[in-house]
Amino acid sequence: MRPATESVGVDPIVAGDLGPETCWRSALQGVQTVVHLAARVHVMDETASDSLAEFRRVNVSGTLQLARQAADAGVRRFVFVSSVKVNGEQTQPGRPFSADDMPAPMDAYAMSKLEAEQALLDLAKTTGLEVVIIRPVLIYGPGVRANFLKMMQWLYRGLPLPLGAIDNQRSLLAVDNLVSLISVSLEHRDAANQVFLASDGEDISTPALLRRLARALGKPARLMPIPGVVLTTVAGLLGQRDAANRLCGSLQVNIAKTRRVLGWTPPLTLDAGLDLTAQDFLHQPSLHLAA
Repeated sequence: MRPATESVGVDPIVAGDLGPETCWRSALQGVQTVVHLAARVHVMDETASDSLAEFRRVNVSGTLQLARQAADAGVRRFVFVSSVKVNGEQTQPGRPFSADDMPAPMDAYAMSKLEAEQALLDLAKTTGLEVVIIRPVLIYGPGVRANFLKMMQWLYRGLPLPLGAIDNQRSLLAVDNLVSLISVSLEHRDAANQVFLASDGEDISTPALLRRLARALGKPARLMPIPGVVLTTVAGLLGQRDAANRLCGSLQVNIAKTRRVLGWTPPLTLDAGLDLTAQDFLHQPSLHLAA
């Protein structure tokens, strides 16, 4: 995924895989700030015999290897992009996650992200490295893939979708808003050694999201009012319960701390972010009818 705003090009330095043995010294020379976004993420066809151990090898040991070498190199600030999954998988409507809630990771990926956060904050206590942790919700924008792309393809093709009766609330994050928050986190004095949640600041139901995304695509949203309990039951029988939960369940975050501590307001509204995403999709015909 790429931000819609223009960025300044830099020459890449290839250090190797993110792991406990990687040497980052050449990449860290003269560097004052590091933004760490790389991770082992969800693996559809898992081949590791111990998936948690593999997540820990990359996301915990690999991250700590980079952070230790950053501290040794004199890096001042280390921004770690974690995941809202550290907080949990779902929220009750009207009861969003907050940055200071007790973590409740539910899978190996989320557990490894939490352990990486804890290791970084411990490292900050013993070195001069300032750590900033950002937990984003679902990120969308130009170049988005996975389920968000599938939704655009469904809408573009005019498929009837059985999601009109879903009564949920979800937080989203435009990639440009994430870039904005990272930029603020790199310099703001009060960001050091803090955890922040990130979203667009507007929550939305799945049917409302589909309607607004369809409008951005210039297409109708053909939504059938099938009860959510029916959808999740059928999806469970088909082995797709997790996908149904993401469409039917709620996941909200409260970004009050992010706004208050950093003085940050998402510069892009939800509708503006959807418009940019839709326009990028419309200009790539190869994506329109993909499965």
